[in-house]
Amino acid sequence: MEIRKENKVVDFIKKYGVYVAVGVVVFAVALTFTLLATLGSSVPTGSGSLNFISPMSNASVIKDYSDQELQLNETLGHWEAHLSVDLTSENSEVYSILDGTVANIDYDYINGYTITISHADGFASIYSSLEETVDVKEGDTVSAGEKIGKASESATGEIDLGSHLHFTLLLNDDKIDPNDYLNLELK
Repeated sequence: MEIRKENKVVDFIKKYGVYVAVGVVVFAVALTFTLLATLGSSVPTGSGSLNFISPMSNASVIKDYSDQELQLNETLGHWEAHLSVDLTSENSEVYSILDGTVANIDYDYINGYTITISHADGFASIYSSLEETVDVKEGDTVSAGEKIGKASESATGEIDLGSHLHFTLLLNDDKIDPNDYLNLELK
């Protein structure tokens, strides 16, 4: 007669295996939803929630942000990543998207007249292709929604787009998609 040695692990799996499998599946699903929710949320800010204002009223997006697909720059005749959003509006006035401080006002041939505003929590906004005459000066404190200038055709690197605002959003000096923070539905 053969004495059978019982394997406790095998007996446990036979008896409770279904419950263990269900538990593993539930844990995996919960972990997946938690990770997706974390990755899909906006960047937490140290001072609470920031209320972003559109840089133009009733604006239409004429060239959207794209870091994955190259877009044709018809003015310069080459394909490029477009790490900004180009906006146009019947009212060409441009507004600060958040409270902040005017860090720089500059001009270069490709981008035209440009205002850079530093905001809380590592954000900065860059407004290019503005008219030469702007409503602020370096060091000024601005409020969200305050007029800072007017869109124009000063960005010769995108002259084919006509009068527009070339808007760039930075977070900790990295260009990010403004669509993640601004309501730019009119595309």
